[in-house]
Amino acid sequence: MPLLVLWDTDHTLVDTRGVGRELWAEAFEEVTGRPMREQAKIDGSTERVILRETLRLHGLPDSRALFERFARALGAVHARRAAELRERGRALPGASSLLAALAARDGITQTVMTGNIRAVAEVKLAAFGLDPYIDLSTGAFGEDADERPELVGTALRRAQTPSGNAVLVGDTPYDVEGGLSCGVRVIGVATGRTSAEDLRAAGATEVVEDLADTESMLKLLTKRTNPSVHR
Repeated sequence: MPLLVLWDTDHTLVDTRGVGRELWAEAFEEVTGRPMREQAKIDGSTERVILRETLRLHGLPDSRALFERFARALGAVHARRAAELRERGRALPGASSLLAALAARDGITQTVMTGNIRAVAEVKLAAFGLDPYIDLSTGAFGEDADERPELVGTALRRAQTPSGNAVLVGDTPYDVEGGLSCGVRVIGVATGRTSAEDLRAAGATEVVEDLADTESMLKLLTKRTNPSVHR
């Protein structure tokens, strides 16, 4: 049966090294007229939730129309500053090699399950040369839902893939929760702010420190039965 690989983006495939926050603040000020003093928690959150909570921190009202304006502004600022993103950020070790190796195999589709809006995900993937390997048409993005379980479900429906034929790779307990809630095997990768131990505690089917060992990751991703913690 075909395999669907669902990738989280930030701290799983890429690290913007602070550029992402700068671009977010620029878009926030553009649509609200206020400088961003502080940003709500971003780990595992979608853009919709981050904006809503950040507006609350600034005493500003939220609305769907405001989110739509913000999404357009955020996509535009990423496009304008893509060269800077490429220069200062990076693809995480092993990401490019692993995605290329998966793409070379028959019966595997790779997409993203991300809190980023689609326009931002496109820029980030392209900036670091990862876009040729990802089928964005079957992905799920920050404008699609507020919570990870809904995003995973959206990606499964778009790809027309049963949960047993999918594997999710992410760096937060929210990614783990999203995958497990939909019956998807989850590989936790400790390249973000969550330790390998905490990803195991969250229930990740397997856990790795990073994506650097391409052959090991290929075996882990394409394993279909008897999942166990990878140490």
